[in-house]
Amino acid sequence: MQASTTSTTPVVLTAKALLLDMDGTIVNSDAVVERCWRDWARAHGLDPHEAMKVVHGRQGYATMALLLPDRPMELNHADNAVMLARETADTEGVEPVEGAPEFMAALGALPHALVTSADDALATARMAAADLPMPEVKVTAECVGASKPDPEGFLKGAAELGVDPADCVVFEDSAAGIAAGRAAGMRVIGVGPRAAAHGPTLHVEDLTSVRVAPDPSGSIRLTVHTSTA
Repeated sequence: MQASTTSTTPVVLTAKALLLDMDGTIVNSDAVVERCWRDWARAHGLDPHEAMKVVHGRQGYATMALLLPDRPMELNHADNAVMLARETADTEGVEPVEGAPEFMAALGALPHALVTSADDALATARMAAADLPMPEVKVTAECVGASKPDPEGFLKGAAELGVDPADCVVFEDSAAGIAAGRAAGMRVIGVGPRAAAHGPTLHVEDLTSVRVAPDPSGSIRLTVHTSTA
């Protein structure tokens, strides 16, 4: 398979607000996620490799429901609380996605929100471990009744920023997150290797391929060097 490269002709988008997923998009937490979820999968007699195909992007209870469809949901919620506590305490290997510090600095006071399947404690721990600024507006697990791929989180983020969904651009890395952004009626920039296969509007290898600046119209101007096969 030919390796991905970066195109020489950038794509320019304008948006009124950016909605950012956290894990895999601006924070690389794969090491922790794999440690915790592989242990959980083995403890429940599941193939860890197969489990890892569905854990990204969803709240933990929703992942558990997919992997153990006949299991009572209250057990999933109980296990999810334990999982969140373990993940919050484990920040070994958590680091910013390449280009994320510059990307977040460029956003500055421009309208943006974090929309993550992590709860507030986990989001706070991982953003701090990656040394990234926490957006003023954040939609965490406690704020929604449905996990991605449901669009509720992104729609809530847009509403809190006072921006129409069609004027938002989502940054996501997972199948569930990309589906949620598209279901919300938003354009989606897929970030990293997981994103390319799931139909984002544009795809980049990491955030070094995105430039953010205020547009004279009052919008946000995104210059995106897309990855091509």
